[in-house]
Amino acid sequence: MKKFKLSLLVALSLWFLIAMAACSSNETDTGNDSSSNEGGEWDGQSINVQLIGDFNMEDTTDPITGETTKGLQDIKDQFESEHPGATVEFTIMPWEGYTEKTQAMLTSGEADVYQMPGIADFAAQGVLEPIQPWIDKDDEFSTDIFIDNQVEGWMALGPDSNELEVYGLPFLGDARFIMYDKQLFDEWGVEYLSDYPTMEEVAEKAKQMTGTNPETGEQNYGIWFRGDWSSAFTLINIAEGQGGQWGTGFAWDEIEFEFDSPEMISGIDWLLEMQNFAPEGLVTNQGNEKWLTKDNNIAIMLNQGPGDTIMPAYAQGLDDRIGIVQEFKNDEGIGGLFAGSPITMAKDSENKELAWEWMKFATSDTVQQYVFEEANAMPSVSSVETWDSYAEVKDLMEPTVEAMSTPWTPRYPWASSQPRFILTSEIEAALTGERSGKEALEKAQKESVEWLENR
Repeated sequence: MKKFKLSLLVALSLWFLIAMAACSSNETDTGNDSSSNEGGEWDGQSINVQLIGDFNMEDTTDPITGETTKGLQDIKDQFESEHPGATVEFTIMPWEGYTEKTQAMLTSGEADVYQMPGIADFAAQGVLEPIQPWIDKDDEFSTDIFIDNQVEGWMALGPDSNELEVYGLPFLGDARFIMYDKQLFDEWGVEYLSDYPTMEEVAEKAKQMTGTNPETGEQNYGIWFRGDWSSAFTLINIAEGQGGQWGTGFAWDEIEFEFDSPEMISGIDWLLEMQNFAPEGLVTNQGNEKWLTKDNNIAIMLNQGPGDTIMPAYAQGLDDRIGIVQEFKNDEGIGGLFAGSPITMAKDSENKELAWEWMKFATSDTVQQYVFEEANAMPSVSSVETWDSYAEVKDLMEPTVEAMSTPWTPRYPWASSQPRFILTSEIEAALTGERSGKEALEKAQKESVEWLENR
């Protein structure tokens, strides 16, 4: 009996040791063991990241090309594997109405990190965490990774700031430039646009290529530009090309608009003239249906961006046919809308350390390459020029990266606010003949100043 009891005791002891070893092995595999998690630093911590645009969690397949695009799940898995015990969730919203939706999320404290093109408005509300202190105390992070002027472009004023501060890190890059169809230039016998064209050059060449194509017999148009959504930025850039500007100041109580300046009035008159060499439908974003197709009938496209032009051009096999040159620049080589999206941290985030880890991860090559190769968006980091995927589209990407480094910075403070929409509406009124260009801009100036005073 004693021998049986002793054997049973030994057996139970062995079973217990094996069970403990198995548990230890399981904890290591799942990342729950504190020794594998640097003391469990991220255990139970969770952040919500808000993103805007055409992001998807799961992989998607294009029904026409059959190409598969990776979803954010891959990014989520990698971040969580590098931060054992942590969880990142995403809230994805469309561009339509994003400002109002972001405001609602901030008010209710729904997210920790936000993609935020309208950073100037939100920083002034005191709802965003200043980022410079996080940069200063993190020896492993440097803003040198970004394309020139990307950090400066998103600087903003806080509620008690006297100087511009860093409230976000560049996430999605963007730029504005002029595109043109080399084939149409060749067919008309017109010299290609110079790398830094003037208004006079664009106008002259647009006129020359409006009419019946001498080779194809098809109707061609010399120029196209949006007369609605982005028209305010197009006009501001034309003023910049003449040495003018939208106005001065950054804080709302210091801003002075110059929407009715001589350069702005000359600019809108120029657009009204260019309308004669464009297809109908500018103010409803129409007339450009053949752009980036083999049947294209438009020679010059103003105020274009990379997201919906560069990759489609390569996908259609039109990359050799398309040229990119810079928007209008002032005497210092500066001009054009600073565009894209930074990422910011909510002031009331309960997991700021993890939120900062995500912000760094989002600006790493891992995520930036995902943005470029899977989400069809522009990266903000200078390392893009070393990627194989960049080399494949270098002819169109090279001038795009240059355009990203030379816009007006910091970003127009009113770019996501009511003055933009006031100006846009008045440009539409001029393009539709409701008012003269001068009358439209005088009205835009008056209403924008009134909005500023009553804000």
